[in-house]
Amino acid sequence: MSSASLYSKAFQRISLAACSLAFIVIILGAYVRLSDAGLGCPDWPGCFGKITAPKDAQELSLARDAYPHVEVDSAKAWKEMIHRYFASFLGLLIIGMAYLAWRNRKAEGQQLMLPVLLVGLVIFQGMLGMWTVTQLVHPTIVTLHLLAGLLTLALLFWVLIKHSRPWLSQLQQVRTGAAVRWLARLSVPVLALQIFLGGWTSTNYVALYCPDFPTCQGQWLPQLDFDEAFVFFKDTSVNYEGGTLSLAAGVTVHFMHRVGALLTTLVLLTLGFLLLLQQQSVLRKQAWLLLFLLGLQISLGIANVLLVLPIPIAVAHNAGAALLLLGLLLINYSLSSIHNPVPSNPNSSRRSL
Repeated sequence: MSSASLYSKAFQRISLAACSLAFIVIILGAYVRLSDAGLGCPDWPGCFGKITAPKDAQELSLARDAYPHVEVDSAKAWKEMIHRYFASFLGLLIIGMAYLAWRNRKAEGQQLMLPVLLVGLVIFQGMLGMWTVTQLVHPTIVTLHLLAGLLTLALLFWVLIKHSRPWLSQLQQVRTGAAVRWLARLSVPVLALQIFLGGWTSTNYVALYCPDFPTCQGQWLPQLDFDEAFVFFKDTSVNYEGGTLSLAAGVTVHFMHRVGALLTTLVLLTLGFLLLLQQQSVLRKQAWLLLFLLGLQISLGIANVLLVLPIPIAVAHNAGAALLLLGLLLINYSLSSIHNPVPSNPNSSRRSL
């Protein structure tokens, strides 16, 4: 086996590992945030000046002496540090991907730009993690941290599927309608906007400001306050853990998340039904997967309200958003492969990004 083939196989394996780990990191991050452990360690990158969280009476006492104005909670500190350990390992995997991509850069089809871009993105993501702590879980910083994590996952998934080319041999070159391709592309930013609204709802701690469903505060259209609801540049000296929005502003954020959910549902339902009408069996299977994930995500969102935000369901809701995003990327990849087939001779293909 040639060195190029060895590098290619190693790149695929590490891409799969990095993509899987990125998904786990997102779930861990959601758990840390939802269990109010975002400030479990008041410093960064260590925890109370150590590389591990305090675990016994002596370490807890030393932590209280060093940080007298901070609550020392070993359980919360360990949640935060475990999340950091996993995120750090993900960064190492991404650096390894970029190294393999550079070593194999002359091989046909080897991606280079995206792996290198991912290195910059994961460094920025680490900085957002630091600012999350130093800026006292500022909603804008925490929301950006969430979005950057999902972007990292999305790019890793795109690198993986472009390198492994799943189901490519099963795709017949039967042209799909322009409406399907247009709607599939549109669905990605629509879902991204809804993920932002969900993140903004969570980071402002307003997930229960509408405690009823389908109404909100007993009304179909509650009192709204957009002036306060979407202020992104806030005082950085305030501790935002627990939320600081007024009732009307918090209701506005939550209500807009519901409006976004309705819009996203309509777009994804339409896309799913259009895909079910296609001749490609692969596209029909992906349509069923999309509709299943959409139904599951809607059910989890409603359950969060009716069951008063149980952490397992809230974390699953975050995971569901990530899976929906990956599902849409897979659909767009398949549609792109149908309309831009990869040459049967790999040596004749252009080098990929």
